[in-house]
Amino acid sequence: MADEVEMDVLAESENFAVWRSKEEDDYLYHVELGGITLHLSSEEWDELVLLIKEAD
Repeated sequence: MADEVEMDVLAESENFAVWRSKEEDDYLYHVELGGITLHLSSEEWDELVLLIKEAD
């Protein structure tokens, strides 16, 4: 039997979603943008959040 991935949905809208899954020693962040999904480490996620805040 395959291991189930525990999803923690952080935010979602009609077209987009952000959720994270627990990996061995860290979280992996998933950013769903329509037909594209980005998979980011915690460090990459933090950098992306800062980038979006600067752009706002």
